[in-house]
Amino acid sequence: MSWLSRLLSGKSEGNVKPQRLDYLNEALGLERQGDFDAALTSYRLALRDHPNDPRILQNMAIAFSRTGRMAEAVTAYRKALELDPQLSGAHYGLAFLQLKRGDLAEAAAHLEAFLESPPSGAEAERWVRHARQTLDELRAQASRPADQPEG
Repeated sequence: MSWLSRLLSGKSEGNVKPQRLDYLNEALGLERQGDFDAALTSYRLALRDHPNDPRILQNMAIAFSRTGRMAEAVTAYRKALELDPQLSGAHYGLAFLQLKRGDLAEAAAHLEAFLESPPSGAEAERWVRHARQTLDELRAQASRPADQPEG
């Protein structure tokens, strides 16, 4: 509200409510610019405003992953899944973090959960194919005897 409109309306600064920043969109923009540490700060502020939003936690996990903070990424994905057990993106991300950690059984479980209700759309099909291929490889690996090499 401009000073002139406040003057003419008789409203004072005290009657004007401050606007909250949209921290989530700010964080997404910072990620697009490659500033993942700043994005994490904005995600934390968004989470303060919306503590039960699993998508914020999922996005934080992605930013943690991109900054090499894998343990924090795993924690954020797990919290997101506590809030929304069907959050396919969190299952997908957690599966591949668990693969990097060598926990093949948990990775497979999260890939299966992802594939139970995968996202839709043209771009999503790429992720679905990747998840199916990885899960097939994990199953094949699990069915081979331990002394039999891959190939």
